[in-house]
Amino acid sequence: MLLQCGNDDPGAGCVAGWLRAGTLTCLGELNEECLELCVAQAHAGAAPPLCAEIAHEWSALDAAGRRHAGGCLYLLLDAGFVRLASGRASGARQVGDAGAPGYAPWFTVPAAVPLAQAVFTFAWHLARCQASAARLLLGMPAASVQELSRNTLGQVRSLALRHPHWLRPRWTAQPGMWREFLAAAASGDPARLERARLRGQTLLAGETRLCAAGHPGGGRAAPGTPRTSPRVAEAHVRF
Repeated sequence: MLLQCGNDDPGAGCVAGWLRAGTLTCLGELNEECLELCVAQAHAGAAPPLCAEIAHEWSALDAAGRRHAGGCLYLLLDAGFVRLASGRASGARQVGDAGAPGYAPWFTVPAAVPLAQAVFTFAWHLARCQASAARLLLGMPAASVQELSRNTLGQVRSLALRHPHWLRPRWTAQPGMWREFLAAAASGDPARLERARLRGQTLLAGETRLCAAGHPGGGRAAPGTPRTSPRVAEAHVRF
């Protein structure tokens, strides 16, 4: 995958005033690879129920439906980027070495390794030259963006090789979101697809805020933790 990334200054080739079209092209490619990874894991016979359901729905999509699903303005995979900041805080010599609970592997097939490298390389590229895009498209807390940008390309590749088990689909606590999202992609209805994408953006923004507040549970905060208002979250994801 050819990485294309502009700087933070908007230009004539930018989407939504500041985001370059090449960035979205790369994001769409990664999203399709993420969903193909679910298929590979399901075929391996050791997939969580949600992963198998995603694989079934994705496999049923035609080419247009797959483009619709991959074309949302955020990564459909949670790559565990919230852990980057914790690696620095623990005094680890290399970012991400410190362990943290709640990240049991979802993907055990060999294809998870090259995809992890692609995702982390894309994230590193955005973190270094378009930090705002890294936060919005990847759901990375600001501290994680800063930590990742300090690394060399070789260090980032090494990080991905050590931690492909960080990869998991988004919205694991809300399987209904996946059903809604993939059904909207299959329908080809622009309004329905936009509603599903916007809901996903709202959930991603809320999860990012919870992680930044010290609740790295992908939206599964401890009992009694106030949840982010959808209106507040939505304000953070609009371009």
